Amino acid sequence: MEAAAGPGDDPLVPRGVEVAAAWSWRLLVIGAALLALLFLIHYFAVVTYPLIVSLLAAALLGPAVRRLDRLGVPHKLSALLVVVLGLGAIALLLVFVVSQILNGAEDLSTQVVDALDQVRTWLRDGPLGISDADLQSALSSLQESVSDTGGRFVGYATEFGTAVGHVVAGAFIVLFATYFFLADGRLIWAWLVRIFPRVSRDRIDSSGRVAWKSLTQFVRATVLVAAVDAIGIVVVALILKVPFVVAIGVLVFLGAFVPLVGATVSGSVAVLVALIAQGPFVALLMLAGVVVVQQIEAHVLQPFVMGRLVSVHPLGVIVAIGTGVLLAGVAGALVAVPFAAALNAVVQHLAAMTEPGEDPRAAAARDPGTPDQAQGTA
Repeated sequence: MEAAAGPGDDPLVPRGVEVAAAWSWRLLVIGAALLALLFLIHYFAVVTYPLIVSLLAAALLGPAVRRLDRLGVPHKLSALLVVVLGLGAIALLLVFVVSQILNGAEDLSTQVVDALDQVRTWLRDGPLGISDADLQSALSSLQESVSDTGGRFVGYATEFGTAVGHVVAGAFIVLFATYFFLADGRLIWAWLVRIFPRVSRDRIDSSGRVAWKSLTQFVRATVLVAAVDAIGIVVVALILKVPFVVAIGVLVFLGAFVPLVGATVSGSVAVLVALIAQGPFVALLMLAGVVVVQQIEAHVLQPFVMGRLVSVHPLGVIVAIGTGVLLAGVAGALVAVPFAAALNAVVQHLAAMTEPGEDPRAAAARDPGTPDQAQGTA
């Protein structure tokens, strides 16, 4: 009986081509599996996206639960108290934002009309010298384009209603999933670890712990940076008497969760509100304040807070944000960087566990996990 031909036995195929082919089909299988996973995540977005948000919320609220545990509060009660208090804080903040917007909406609408009149006067009497007839023609074209889209308003309303329903359902999923992640997270993780083969359980468990630690550090550092950004810009807005201060602060805080992009967008909104409400001079001062706050964040907070807790290269941040936007829009941009940080931590952890030149399978067999170890450590 002839022995099975191994790699490199065919003299007509160079060794390099065989190695490249072996790597290629394996990479194609991995890529197909990742695409299938992403498709399933996007297909079940009503469930998967809230679960991802719940993971981030649990990473943020976990230290508070552990602190209550040390004070002698039962664990499940600690998780319930933290979730209820967090929900109450969000509701209170929304009440402040909505009330401020409703109280200032009428004044802002008047200021918008005045600003548009000033722009029209500048276009007519300024260096451009646009005549009233040209302006009226442009306005008429704009009105016609708006009228042409009127027939699609019913479809837009239907889509909006569906989106609202998804948001409400997602909010309930986030609420309950966050509670169970905080209350029974260790049991859930132990169950997940026991799904894998025995030889892999120890590495799966340690990798999960490293990923969770990295995710927790990223979320806590981002919250700290976002709070400093929001407080700084709110102080500038209060000094300049810009309206909607609370709404601007909330927008800046949320925008800070999208690195490199969110702070710029939220700061631009603050400058635009200042321009409409107080004029160009105050808008320039607001712009200067936003730039100063962002420079403090970039050169003080990011190196000392983010740099010590999360090691993700700026190019990796940009690639992660772009990939997240491409796959899931704004939601993908929000969660891309923290999960990239967790993936980076896991890769470094697994690389450190493998000796140079050693087969990872041999390293896993050298220190296998057992069901008892997986259950105890998880």
